[in-house]
Amino acid sequence: MKIKNIEPYVISHELDTPFYFSQWQYNTRKICLVKITLEDGTYGWGEGYGPAGVIKAGIEFFRPFLIGKKAIENEVLWQEMYRRSMDYARSGSLQAALSAIDVALWDLKGKILNMSVAVLLGGLKNPTIQPYATGLYFTRVDDLEKVLIEEAKLYKSQGFKAIKMKVGLSIEEDVKYVAAIRKAIGDDIRLMIDANHAYSYQEAIELCRKVEKYSISWFEEPVSPEDYEGYRRLRENTTIPIAGGECEYLKFGFKRLLENECVDIAQPDICASGGLTEAKRIATLAQAFNKDIVPHSWGTWIAISAAAHFVGNLDKNPGRMYNDLPTMELDRSENALRDIVTKCDLTINNGLLCVPNTPGLGVDVNMDELEKYLDKETHYNEKRFEIR
Repeated sequence: MKIKNIEPYVISHELDTPFYFSQWQYNTRKICLVKITLEDGTYGWGEGYGPAGVIKAGIEFFRPFLIGKKAIENEVLWQEMYRRSMDYARSGSLQAALSAIDVALWDLKGKILNMSVAVLLGGLKNPTIQPYATGLYFTRVDDLEKVLIEEAKLYKSQGFKAIKMKVGLSIEEDVKYVAAIRKAIGDDIRLMIDANHAYSYQEAIELCRKVEKYSISWFEEPVSPEDYEGYRRLRENTTIPIAGGECEYLKFGFKRLLENECVDIAQPDICASGGLTEAKRIATLAQAFNKDIVPHSWGTWIAISAAAHFVGNLDKNPGRMYNDLPTMELDRSENALRDIVTKCDLTINNGLLCVPNTPGLGVDVNMDELEKYLDKETHYNEKRFEIR
């Protein structure tokens, strides 16, 4: 079946409670979704991670090269997009546009073949996932420590066995909040920290030495994604595992990260680093370097479901009779675009996520709600590339 139309949608929502982290403040969530429709009306949904308007423009750039092509041949279409963008966009938002289209094609492929994406990736090896709760962003309140503690206790009460918190305001503040959260949740909950590349190597190693006693499961994006040497030196000089990769694109970016011994945990964002097609290759590369892989995911249920199917297919690393459950990111911050516009077949009970076995990703979009959240400034309904 051939592709009839590719429609990008930019949706946005002004947050009830703005939050911030080490780099900037979020007042609005804005996301680019893409719907690919076949001649018979079958459709699939994808999502890009990054600047929504730029991703939309990238989808529109790729669209004329894909209309009329066979949707089931996703690797052929991936190669077409990659070659069309390689000369001037080997990383960045155009690759996020490629990723959004690729995710939608996998959703379509599953519907065409009546199989879940995890099965199409090679089989559902991990039907149950133990996701970690991402939250604990900073808000402008009188007693931030109290608010963070209450949020962390909420995640624990919901059954989460791991929580990731933000750091990166200053070393003094980071240590204060890490100590408070560890005391609040106890020792049986894993705790990760994420600086969003706020620190130099010297600052990062100082923070590591001050929080090592709080049993940190990993330190995410401690230094600039450009500082491969800083990543490597930090790994050599701390007992805390180092994670990163959400700013890397394609297998080539992860090859640099892994060859330079930068991380213990590689974190590709499926909706930015090349889609599910490339994420599968990145996972194989990471395993060849004996590294764990935990995808970054910060979007709607489309992105989260793509990550769940991906993790559902991951090999055990290294594998033993009694393995720990694999993990993935589950963003818990305010997001009406996730909770109102999109819906999914994922079930999350007592901190455990079950990968759906419905065809495709097991996601859909409420078009009435999408219309309400449509970003009118960036969206238009383009029909000229449809097959007549």
